[in-house]
Amino acid sequence: MSANLPIVGAIEAGGTKFVCAVGRGSKSDLLETDEFPTGSDPQAVIGKVVDWLKSREARFGTLPAIGIASFGPVDLDPKSPTYGYITTTPKEGWKNTDIVGAVRRAFPGRAIGFDTDVNGAALGELRWGYARGLEDFIYVTVGTGIGGGGFARGRPLHGLVHPEMGHIPLPPVGDDPFPGNCRIHGRCWEGFCAGPAIERRAGMPGKMIPADHPVWELTTRSMAQALLTLTYVLSPRRIIIGGSVRKAGRLGEDAFFAMIRRHFHELNNGYISSPALSPEGLERYIVPPELGDAAGICGAVALGQDALRAGG
Repeated sequence: MSANLPIVGAIEAGGTKFVCAVGRGSKSDLLETDEFPTGSDPQAVIGKVVDWLKSREARFGTLPAIGIASFGPVDLDPKSPTYGYITTTPKEGWKNTDIVGAVRRAFPGRAIGFDTDVNGAALGELRWGYARGLEDFIYVTVGTGIGGGGFARGRPLHGLVHPEMGHIPLPPVGDDPFPGNCRIHGRCWEGFCAGPAIERRAGMPGKMIPADHPVWELTTRSMAQALLTLTYVLSPRRIIIGGSVRKAGRLGEDAFFAMIRRHFHELNNGYISSPALSPEGLERYIVPPELGDAAGICGAVALGQDALRAGG
């Protein structure tokens, strides 16, 4: 199927790095990829991405569309004067950056698809990963920060702005005194479970944290609290968790997910009675991305193809 799709450009704008690609679809159909540190100079990094994409046009021909999946907050309202902007981000140097406008000026006349990085990753999983065949699901990235993207009836969740799932308030686990690591909200999901919060708790880099360190119990309990909240509010048919934290250092990904599922089952306490939320069902309900770390850039490809199909 992907062989029949057009080759488009793709940009996954993350808080740590920009990934760019040309391709047709899933990660096996990415023809070339590269990445650049995000840094604090938007003009410089966007310039590098534009130059990279233009150099690929010399090899693959004119790219009819470019998909952009960006960290945020971003303005997704096409009627807004700041549509396509990264808006109130705490990322140094990136506040009020017109990322769509910069790409459109460099590639006039091309279709531009734009959404959040997590909605992009969710779209990648919908098209080619573990969300295939589902209309209602959630994709969460847990890394330097936490972001969530959702699909309902096959369409991405947009609204007043876009979901900011990573900043839902969370209670501490028991009498845990940790104040949270979010500079905006303190004790929120990001403040408890993002990579910097875990490292601050443990006092060491994430990759070095032993499997038996108590930080993993605290983190996975808070993860389960947040995922149960999303389940009660949005009733997704699957929750996919991407990002670097899922790899869980010396604990490992399998054990990390097993702990989250155990806490989730305990916290639900039988309230939602569904086979999907049984201990066996949770192994298919809370899962890592089938596309792995390529979910976001594959989603950016899909955004470009969808924009081309829609004529814009």
